[in-house]
Amino acid sequence: MNPTDLAFTSALEQARLIREKVISPLELTQLYLDRIERLDPQLGAFFHVAAEQALQDAQAKTEQITQCSADLPPFFGVPTGIKDLNSVKDMPCCYGVRLLRNRIAAQDDLVTTKMKQAGFVILGKTSTSQLGALPYVEPPGFAPTRTPWNLAYSAGGSSGGAGAAVAAGLCAVAPGTDGGGSVRIPAACCGLVGLKPSRGRVSCAPVDEYFSGCVVSGTLARSVADAAALLDVLAGYEVGDPYWLPNPNTSFLEATQHDPGKLRIGFATQIPPLGDASADCREAVLKTAHLLESIGHTVEPMEFGAFEFGEMIEPFRLVWQIHSDVGIPGIFLEKVNRDLWFKAQFFRAGKYIQVRQRLYAFARRVVQVCQPYDLVVLPTLMYPDLQVGAWKRLSAQQILQKVIHWIAPCPAFNVSGQPAIALPMGFTPAGIPVSVQLVGRPAAESSLIAVARQLEAIVDWQQQRPTIAL
Repeated sequence: MNPTDLAFTSALEQARLIREKVISPLELTQLYLDRIERLDPQLGAFFHVAAEQALQDAQAKTEQITQCSADLPPFFGVPTGIKDLNSVKDMPCCYGVRLLRNRIAAQDDLVTTKMKQAGFVILGKTSTSQLGALPYVEPPGFAPTRTPWNLAYSAGGSSGGAGAAVAAGLCAVAPGTDGGGSVRIPAACCGLVGLKPSRGRVSCAPVDEYFSGCVVSGTLARSVADAAALLDVLAGYEVGDPYWLPNPNTSFLEATQHDPGKLRIGFATQIPPLGDASADCREAVLKTAHLLESIGHTVEPMEFGAFEFGEMIEPFRLVWQIHSDVGIPGIFLEKVNRDLWFKAQFFRAGKYIQVRQRLYAFARRVVQVCQPYDLVVLPTLMYPDLQVGAWKRLSAQQILQKVIHWIAPCPAFNVSGQPAIALPMGFTPAGIPVSVQLVGRPAAESSLIAVARQLEAIVDWQQQRPTIAL
């Protein structure tokens, strides 16, 4: 196997090759570090590369596997990156804030702990938008993060670094966080599978929750199986969690092998009150609906009726606003976060409770509208292409309006807590990936994963590679 093929081999297959001693963790880690050194200056996928720590860990794992290859964790020796909203002991953790770029984390958070327990080698920290607040990664003082499919365009955000890294073959799979689309958006921009699980599926420990329960850790991968297997690693209750779900009867990886049966599936290309998605995104939804019907599912157009996505915009923005005050003076924040931070100083506790109640009421209507269907198919984004630097000359309010329109199909399902998965379904004439999202019933990740795997078997997107990465 040549080095490029190995770099684009699935994480599950890499783990098998390591267990069978075809390759070593050290060889695979060095391969990815070499690719990061060569490609990342153009991509901006990694905020921090921990080459020395990664090589030390890979060497130790290589020595361990020569002595005993039994009872190894599932991803033993497989390299990955950790988003810069998650702390990794002895690595910087700055949340995309230039003021904090030299702050070293004193301990791992739970996501990092679970990744290490699964056997991953951590290559470094993947880039994020400042405070994870924006759907593109261009924080002041840092290189912008670009999709490897066309370097003039954004990799999305806030998990844009993870998306660019996986798409460019700088690692095979990576975790991210999603509070309004922040896993699904970079998946859409980078031609990947982006899985956002249900609220309560993955613990937020050591904190109780993020963003009023809207944020959950998810997975970015080139295949549904890798995304599902990484969710198996991350999922599970931690003592004290305010939300939790019972463990499924089988693993999420096993769900990729299940026949979901004949499902009732709704689809829509309109996001009220914003109207239709772009032609590319509409066609991707219609193509997906046709494919699902061709394999035996009942597929029908749906109307949202009981709610408009626009009802959510103001309360979601207000919750976003109050959570922008994270103890960093506004003067050190970029203009959108600075504007939100300033307004948060005048936000009263009683108002916050009212806003949360509005979001919960909206969440109930979302679930009720989706309830007749086993799955719902929507665009992931209203249009697929967003150029790097498109925001620079806009005011904070103009950026917010543009963001709200671009990502409109995503945040409602953070509010409702439903699982959703973004899937690559083609390209624009400019070579930008086009994505659809499947939305499942609450806690029904297994059905979502099973249907996503059915589509993957037809479209075969995991074989696609951007030219820059070859």
